[in-house]
Amino acid sequence: MTHQIIFATNNRNKLEEVQAILPISQKLLTLQEAGITEEIVEDGTTLEENALIKARYVYKKTGKNCFADDTGLEVDALDGAPGVYSARFASAGHDFEANKKLLLEKLLGVENRKARFRTVIALIMDGQEYLFEGIINGTITCEEHGEGGFGYDPLFRPEGFDKTFAQMTAEQKNGISHRGRAVSKLVDFLNR
Repeated sequence: MTHQIIFATNNRNKLEEVQAILPISQKLLTLQEAGITEEIVEDGTTLEENALIKARYVYKKTGKNCFADDTGLEVDALDGAPGVYSARFASAGHDFEANKKLLLEKLLGVENRKARFRTVIALIMDGQEYLFEGIINGTITCEEHGEGGFGYDPLFRPEGFDKTFAQMTAEQKNGISHRGRAVSKLVDFLNR
């Protein structure tokens, strides 16, 4: 039997990443498929707050089980920035080319390039709220490597690997990524 759950996103890349990890019995619906076409304002100051804002909005509008995520790249040398503002680092829009360029500029000549990706998923199921977190540590490269992935993937090399996320296959990335780890916790919970 297939269970539908709303994923509070219209981002195709995220949707494909998460659907690939979920069991076949879980069918994801996008915001658009759930009838939500307006933009949900993410004005929280933490990843947890933003994920909850989106999930609560969707649950209030639809009354259906849903989850939302928020992800941030946290760079040690930048005191955890861009963090919650990762998608809007260089501008108000989601301009990932400008974001990557700004990140490289800010790290020019910086030796400590340690960083981590962190994803927080907020699930609302039958009115109850749950949070799941996934973290992967790594470093920021000095230039872009790879064609795959999206966002900061060409600049992030996970600890213990000699490739950036953008140089990995989707399966390799999903197996170790921050989002993959958070979704695995979500899946374990849904399978209980």
